[in-house]
Amino acid sequence: MDTRTDHLVDLRRDLHRHPEPAWCEFYTTARVVEECERIGVDDLSVGRDAVDPDARMAVPDDETLEEWRQRAREAGADEDVLARTEGGCTGAVAVLERGDGPTVALRVDVDALQITEADGDDHHPAREGFRSEHEGFMHACGHDGHATIGVGVLEAVADSDFSGTLKVVFQPAEERVGGGKAVAESGHLDDVDYLYAVHLGLDHPSGEVVAGVDVFLAVSHVLAEFAGESAHAGAHPEQGRNAVQAMATAIQNLYAIPRHDGGATRVNAGRAGGGTATNVVPEDAFVEGEVRGETTELMEYMKEKAHRVLRSAAEMHDCEVAVSTEGEAPSATSDQALVDVFAREAGGVDGVDRVVERDALGGSEDATYLMRRVQESGGEACYVCVGTDHPGGHHTPTFDVDEDSLWVGIDGLSRSVLSVAAERP
Repeated sequence: MDTRTDHLVDLRRDLHRHPEPAWCEFYTTARVVEECERIGVDDLSVGRDAVDPDARMAVPDDETLEEWRQRAREAGADEDVLARTEGGCTGAVAVLERGDGPTVALRVDVDALQITEADGDDHHPAREGFRSEHEGFMHACGHDGHATIGVGVLEAVADSDFSGTLKVVFQPAEERVGGGKAVAESGHLDDVDYLYAVHLGLDHPSGEVVAGVDVFLAVSHVLAEFAGESAHAGAHPEQGRNAVQAMATAIQNLYAIPRHDGGATRVNAGRAGGGTATNVVPEDAFVEGEVRGETTELMEYMKEKAHRVLRSAAEMHDCEVAVSTEGEAPSATSDQALVDVFAREAGGVDGVDRVVERDALGGSEDATYLMRRVQESGGEACYVCVGTDHPGGHHTPTFDVDEDSLWVGIDGLSRSVLSVAAERP
């Protein structure tokens, strides 16, 4: 199955030039729609038809959404797609219907990160002219490659003797763990028998694939906004209620949450701020952080403790606090039958010299929402990794992917789709 076509490299580089953060993937969605229409899919759900708008998490404010929508318009995004994705309902679900057989799905994520991309001659995208055009944002985790793999699998399966239904989910907002639940609640997965999800890299080199990724850390992103009362810090400090002091107490005590004997747990205060001047008792402050657990139950344990710490810190300093969940994802495990299929099929792909049966992902991923949805409905799910050499680690300014790895992902996954449809593992 030869899928090595220049237009897929061009697509990946075009997406790399136009990185878009969570729920702002207007241009990306438009390009995906364009490719799906070129292939000739049988059904294409876009925007509100692809996700459950009410289940979205970490949605930016209206001003930010409109700014990115206008950027997409200026870049040439189709007006019909911009209308269908208005309000930050981005993403798409493409469907091929090819007669009797099971329903197989592939999930790829499409959003980018708030990182300024390297611009030196030693950085391949800069040298070849496809560095990010949105300064301060870049595809630093390979999602431009993931979207391209999704299009490539659609194309390969459409040109094959596949019998069944294939759904390719182009999911927004993974980096904020804000999109997986919205896709899971959309209904598109309720008839899926087999689901694959894919990631490039994860510190595995080119030529290596992982057939089943497990032990995702369940995660919850939390935002705490403290409110106190301002006062003159020199003349009348006792008249104020110091929101920054409450925030600082909260941060210190978050790291004091006891670990759990049931497995690994994590906590991190990633962003914090507040106050207006050195001589003003600050009336506002915030902290944004996350908790993680080896299982969903351990994450919930950490979440409950974190919320208690935040409330107690506010009370200690006579402040109020509003606590909200900004993004969340459970844990999940890959099913062995699908692991076996991908190991066998990807192992026969040109360029693959090592197959790792299973590995643990040290981070979190909201593909777990989709995996659990399929599994709880009686289907099977599997998360795979396609190794790729990258000069900088994930989420760094120098990150890039080895474009030869795209073909490994496309070939391995399209062969696996054909295999599960034919064999029903």
